[in-house]
Amino acid sequence: MTNQTEIEIKARKEWVGLLARAPDATLMTLWGGIQDCPIFEWLRGPEVGGVMVRGRIGGSGALFSLGEMTVTRCSVVLQDGTVYHGYVQGRSKSKAEAAALIDATVQTATAGDLQARLRDPLRQQMQAYKTARAAEAAATKVEFFTQVRGED
Repeated sequence: MTNQTEIEIKARKEWVGLLARAPDATLMTLWGGIQDCPIFEWLRGPEVGGVMVRGRIGGSGALFSLGEMTVTRCSVVLQDGTVYHGYVQGRSKSKAEAAALIDATVQTATAGDLQARLRDPLRQQMQAYKTARAAEAAATKVEFFTQVRGED
């Protein structure tokens, strides 16, 4: 994966993020399994661990440690020596394996329609989820106002 342009890097970042955030059941159903994959070897099997989540005060201020989060990771290596990784939130070993294999598959010339078959439905589902969450939050929104009291 040498000489990647910024556009390719941004697109891959979006793709890998989408795989990581996708619901387990949806990802596994859409993917369909190993039959779509190129020949690979497991470089690192799925491992569950923790990472420190960091935040910024006000979004742009000083960094602080927010807390720990459980993640699962694994790595595959293709016949040409290229290594791909799958990182997902939580303890889903099968989802981490799928994420690594899907990422490896869509980076090869034999990807076919796998990326479109997965990407578009996952994007739609994630957008529907965001919209539903926003509507749920908006329903609980409370407007506060202050009335002027007659006293000075």
